[in-house]
Amino acid sequence: MKKSGFTLVELMIVVAIIGLVAAIAYPSYEAYIVRSKRADGMAAMLNAVSAMERHRAVNMRYTGAAADTTFEKDIPVGEANPYYELSLGTVTASTYIIRATPQNSMTGKDGALSINQAGVKTWTDKNGNTSNCWPESGNSC
Repeated sequence: MKKSGFTLVELMIVVAIIGLVAAIAYPSYEAYIVRSKRADGMAAMLNAVSAMERHRAVNMRYTGAAADTTFEKDIPVGEANPYYELSLGTVTASTYIIRATPQNSMTGKDGALSINQAGVKTWTDKNGNTSNCWPESGNSC
């Protein structure tokens, strides 16, 4: 009589291989999610820049934009747990700065983004290091 099936050793080898693949794949997946959420934040900031420029085109100055300008403060819009909060920094007649601060699931995983009226982009990573760019892919500029 011939027995069919798998031995315990064979099953343990399969479990070990699955564990190894998961250990390699999960950090890559998590990094992809962070980059995706960061891209949402950058897109929202560029929409806010457009709103500021529309305000200036009509009023010939940036001051007063905080009341008039409509751009979403929480990214993504309508989400119970947004992962970025947009804020308008000091606004003068000719300057402004918009900041995106990580919230909820992004806190501790990503840094703050900012952009000013001249289009100068800065990124402060989760370790506090500042770069004069936005990371388009990966975790550095």
